[in-house]
Amino acid sequence: MKIPVREALSRGVAQLQAAGIESARLDARILLSQALHIPSGSVFPGETAPDQIELFESLVARRAAREPLAYIRGHKEFWSLDFEVGPGVLIPRPETETLIEEALRRFPDSDAPVRVLDIGTGSGCLLISFLKERPNARGVGIDSSEAALSYARRNAARHDLAGRCRFALAAADTPPGKIGSAWAGDAGIFELIFANPPYLTDEEFTASVREIKDYEPQKAFVGGPVGLEGFHAFLPLAARCLSTSGVALFEIGAGQGDKVTEIVRGEGLEVGAAISDLSGIPRCLVIGHAGEGSPLAPLKNSVGKGPATR
Repeated sequence: MKIPVREALSRGVAQLQAAGIESARLDARILLSQALHIPSGSVFPGETAPDQIELFESLVARRAAREPLAYIRGHKEFWSLDFEVGPGVLIPRPETETLIEEALRRFPDSDAPVRVLDIGTGSGCLLISFLKERPNARGVGIDSSEAALSYARRNAARHDLAGRCRFALAAADTPPGKIGSAWAGDAGIFELIFANPPYLTDEEFTASVREIKDYEPQKAFVGGPVGLEGFHAFLPLAARCLSTSGVALFEIGAGQGDKVTEIVRGEGLEVGAAISDLSGIPRCLVIGHAGEGSPLAPLKNSVGKGPATR
C-alpha cells in the first residue's frame, strides 16, 4: 500500500513547528528528500512506500528533539564543498568562510607551494577548502579530538586531498618540530595558519540553542568564563609555527577584537587587520610578525577596518 507524500509532509511540518523550529517547513522538505533518496528541491511523488514514510518520521522526530539538521543528514556544505559531519565534530558555519576569502587574497598565486597549519581542524573544512583552491599547497591539521580527526581524514579522502594533507592528534602545547613534516620542514614552520578557537563564554554557551549545547562538542565552543582561553592556548603555538613572512588567520567572536589583540601582542605578534563577515561583524584577525618584510599591510580588496587597537 502506498502512502500519500503530501499528507506525511504536512504532519512533519506541524511536528517541527510544535517543537519550536523556525525553519520547520524547509527542514521537513529536506528530510523528506533524504528519506525518499532524491536531491533536495526535487518534486515529490504523489505516493511512496510505507518504509520511506517511516524513515521520514524517524528523521523528523530527531529534528524535533533539536538534533542539528547537519548531523541528521550527515553532511554540511562549506565553501561550496560537501563535508561529512556528525557527533563529536563542530558543524562548519558560513561566517568561517571569511577566513578562506582572506587567505585567498593573501595568497593570490594559485601555483604557490604554501605550507598550511590548521589548529583545531575539526572537520578539516578550512584546510581542505584552501587546498582545493591552491593545488600546490600542502598542510597539516591538528586537533585534540580523535573523533573530529576521523571526520577530517574522511573529508580529505572525499575531496581527493589525502596526498596533500595529513591530520594528527595534538594539543596546542605540542612542540612545532613534532607538528612539522616533509612539507613544513623539521622546525614545523608554516606560511599560513588557520585557527578557529572556542570563543564563547560559559554563560553564552549555557544560553545557546539546544542544537549547540545538547549535541555539538562543548570544547569546540567554550573558551572559559570570558571566552578567551582558546586564544591563550592557540596563539603561542601559532607564534612558534608562523614564518616571518606568513600570516595567521584567527576567527574571533563579536566584540573580541581588542582583547584578542592584547593576547596576540603578548606573543610577540601583531594584528594587521580585522576582516568583517557578511553580517558586518569583525570575524577574522590577520596576524603576523612585525618588522621588515611584514605581510600585514592591508590589501586593497580586504573588507577589514584596518589594524585592531587596544
